[in-house]
Amino acid sequence: MANSEPTQTIHIIDDDADVRDSLQWLLESVGLRVRCHETALAFLERFQPGDGGCVVMDVRMPELSGINAQKKFPEYGIDLPVIMISAHGSIDMAVTALTDGALTFIEKPFDDQVLIDHVQNALERDRQHRRKLRALAVHRQRYEGLTKRERQVFEEVVNGLSNQEVADKLGINRKTVEGHRANMMSKMAADSLAELVQIAINLRQQDDALHA
Repeated sequence: MANSEPTQTIHIIDDDADVRDSLQWLLESVGLRVRCHETALAFLERFQPGDGGCVVMDVRMPELSGINAQKKFPEYGIDLPVIMISAHGSIDMAVTALTDGALTFIEKPFDDQVLIDHVQNALERDRQHRRKLRALAVHRQRYEGLTKRERQVFEEVVNGLSNQEVADKLGINRKTVEGHRANMMSKMAADSLAELVQIAINLRQQDDALHA
């Protein structure tokens, strides 16, 4: 599955060319892939949904501030971890950035290694997030492949009902439920009830997020 990992890019968004150049040099010096953007609007226009990586973004910028840009990310299909940086930070600004979903807030000037460590942490968060999304897509596909009756058994089993209770609720005999359950477990590639319940929880959370 290693070849399914998307290439990760650190997107540097800062209206100061010197800052962009210095951050690019620093991150590329440790083997990271970097792309610079002079404004948040330029980044929004260039970003390709599905790309992996993270964002290192200045809070104060003309046209669109870092905090306001971050609020627009969902509209553009952007779900990358965000590291906010600022030379004029305040507690209120930091709280706002973190509340709106930023991974961390760093005040300039900062130690080079501190930024590198934060970026590496953000990239690992992004990798874990994308692995979870891929697993969810597989589970969703498997669930969609269940028959109507197998889905009914799936829902009742993960809600804690025994085979006999499922049979009574659906008006079928226990042996039939056991057959549907065996088929359903095989199709979902679940080795235990606990694993099946976790799959159900993840699918329901995804549904809730889509309909929020």
